Amino acid sequence: MSTRVTGRYKASTGRYNAFEAVNGLFDKSADRLNMPEWLREVLKTPFREVTVAVPVRMDSGKIHVYTGYRIQHNGARGPWKGGIRYHPEVDKDEVRALASLMTWKTALLDIPFGGAKGGVACDPMNMSMTELERLTRKFVARIAIVLGPQRDIPAPDMGTDGQVMAWLMDEYSSRRGYSPGVVTGKPITLGGSQGRVTATAYGVVIAADAYYKSRNETISGKTCAIQGFGNVGSYAAHFWHERGGKVIAVTDVKGGVYNEKGLDIPALFTWFNEKRTVAGFPSADVMNNQDLLTLPVDCLIPAAIGDVITPDNCGNIKAPLIIEAANHPTMPEADEELYERGIVVIPDILANAGGVTVSYFEWSQNLTQFYWDEERVNIELERKMRKAYLDVQTMARQEKCSKRTAAFMLALKRVGEAEQQRGN
Repeated sequence: MSTRVTGRYKASTGRYNAFEAVNGLFDKSADRLNMPEWLREVLKTPFREVTVAVPVRMDSGKIHVYTGYRIQHNGARGPWKGGIRYHPEVDKDEVRALASLMTWKTALLDIPFGGAKGGVACDPMNMSMTELERLTRKFVARIAIVLGPQRDIPAPDMGTDGQVMAWLMDEYSSRRGYSPGVVTGKPITLGGSQGRVTATAYGVVIAADAYYKSRNETISGKTCAIQGFGNVGSYAAHFWHERGGKVIAVTDVKGGVYNEKGLDIPALFTWFNEKRTVAGFPSADVMNNQDLLTLPVDCLIPAAIGDVITPDNCGNIKAPLIIEAANHPTMPEADEELYERGIVVIPDILANAGGVTVSYFEWSQNLTQFYWDEERVNIELERKMRKAYLDVQTMARQEKCSKRTAAFMLALKRVGEAEQQRGN
């Protein structure tokens, strides 16, 4: 059981090849399961990869051609499911990695979906709403053949939101008839689910609460630092504060703030809504992304981009608990060092699974046209998250391994069984 997980750097950017890193985590858990080689190859290899050119007429009148991807990793347990992100650094390897993580995430939460992911390499921050709409509609037109309520169901991700999902649904429906179940994360008026906007963050805090409950503790009085103040980071701060915890530091792409006595989270929300950044918030000191990671807090929540906890900085992390609200925020070598140091990491495929769980609820509501209130959504989400946490905790104790390895073992076992039962 001494398999070491490594990732390969991309020569052009110096970043990890995320797909190879995820497959390294896969192999580590597959070794413990004694998984046969043929099944490993089946489970690691994406089912379908679609790359499309997305020409968009910009407001200036010029045509710009973007590159878009939709990668369907594994559909043994149900329709493919996964977000669509708009970001300048989207590439095929990143989308492959995220599609793979979605396969394991849905299996771990025992949701009847497979894993997929999509994206367009663009900078939505520098595009107008009309340009984003044209981009979305053209992208959907190019990949519509592989989408469908019983085939592949996208959702929001980095750089996309409910409005983008509304355009996606409308463009798909113009071809196939009214199809709210083709996408989740939609506005409520178009068949979206109550509680979907806050679901990922709510799941993060439930995971934290489950961890503390297993130690006969609570979030109340616990300090935390959150990297990222987007949809997930901001609501994670809200729920942490609501449960009596203290958020002492928050950062975003433009800056960060710190107050050792605890930030006034409701006031910070107001400030952010006006300024579109946490930077400059009064009654707080300046904080940056790197220093935030090394603060002596009870809990660290990376909720921004991937690969922020590295072999270079993990030795300086002081938090005894890390909850991965972002996708693959911890590099594999750093993850092993954290485990050896006794730092508990609640992995991304568990910690941030609240979003896909409520997406499942939304899809179910769309198919039946019977809608739930927010209370029921949150009750069902909490039940799913706590069950998954206990499953992972039990496996980790039995195998004497990290929670990440345990989570992958559970997920691989479930997907592997589905593949074998479906036959060749």
